[in-house]
Amino acid sequence: MARLNIALGQRSYDIDVEAGALDDVATHIAPWAKRGRSLWVTDSTVARHHWPRIAAQLEAAGIAAELHVVPAGEASKSWAELARLTDWLLGAGIERSDTIFALGGGMIGDLTGFAASIVKRGCDFVQVPTTLLAQVDSSVGGKTAINTAAGKNLVGAFHQPRFVLIDPQVLATLPPREMRAGYAEVVKYGLIDDAPFFDWCEAYGADVLAGEPQALDHAIVTSVAAKARIVGEDERETKDRRALLNLGHTFGHALEADTGFGERLLHGEAVGVGMVLALRYSARRGLCDLADAERVAAHFGACAMPVTLHDAGVTADGAALVDHMRHDKKMAGGTLPFLLARGIGQTFVCHDVDLADVAQFLDEQHRQAR
Repeated sequence: MARLNIALGQRSYDIDVEAGALDDVATHIAPWAKRGRSLWVTDSTVARHHWPRIAAQLEAAGIAAELHVVPAGEASKSWAELARLTDWLLGAGIERSDTIFALGGGMIGDLTGFAASIVKRGCDFVQVPTTLLAQVDSSVGGKTAINTAAGKNLVGAFHQPRFVLIDPQVLATLPPREMRAGYAEVVKYGLIDDAPFFDWCEAYGADVLAGEPQALDHAIVTSVAAKARIVGEDERETKDRRALLNLGHTFGHALEADTGFGERLLHGEAVGVGMVLALRYSARRGLCDLADAERVAAHFGACAMPVTLHDAGVTADGAALVDHMRHDKKMAGGTLPFLLARGIGQTFVCHDVDLADVAQFLDEQHRQAR
């Protein structure tokens, strides 16, 4: 087992990475099962794969368990599902001392964490992530949110979990496409500030996607350690440090908005294309060699992931995609910061990007992909 810690003073918490942890889940979560009860939130797919064995363990340990099931898919990160979840929690008689357990991928973690932040003016919650994307990224750091018609993650709160339990073995139930989408967030940590880790991804990415235990454990622990370090330095993104974690997301969220925030383009796929676009745009501005961007594109392509607007099924022109970007929550004073790069492992926040130039660049990307 690897134990990592996010150092946030009184809000510090541990992240345990242990293969087979869900086979002893009652022991792991017992400290947070106050009053001998536990309130769980999951989606319909995860409930089918994992809930029966978890429920059996909790019952054997004498921990009462109540379950709320959300329809699977990004569409459930919505006002409607947030209302249903909060009504269920209140109907279950939740108290401020109770803990809510989020069992699932990024959607469940975001929805449950946001509900925990507002019910009874704030309850504790524990993350039990079941997708690669959630294990290496969204379950750690305390960002919680829902999507709205105006854009992705525009309504939410910073609300740190009390504990994160990561079991790499649960990833064996994931479809290959979901694994690839999560892998984009693994690669991100190499591109931010760890070029040797990107080298490792090029060498062992196929093993990660195949679920080879040693490679998968290394990818998860390295990614979580990187995020823990960055969040510990800049919890609420008040400095540029935590903003580095948004590499690929400004472009990616615009692509998701164009494709409807659904199965057409998964979040991790959008972020992967977004990172390629960020490096290509950096090269266009003379910040890095185009070879760096194409090296990243080649790696994602070798992993059967989309790398162009055409691959992503995006048809909107540059102006329309930039209009989506204008709704980005990072917009301030009419300016949108972009994550650009001076090379692999050299990401930085750029505050002087002209959105008209971005639109022109995206139109050029459309033409080149034809």
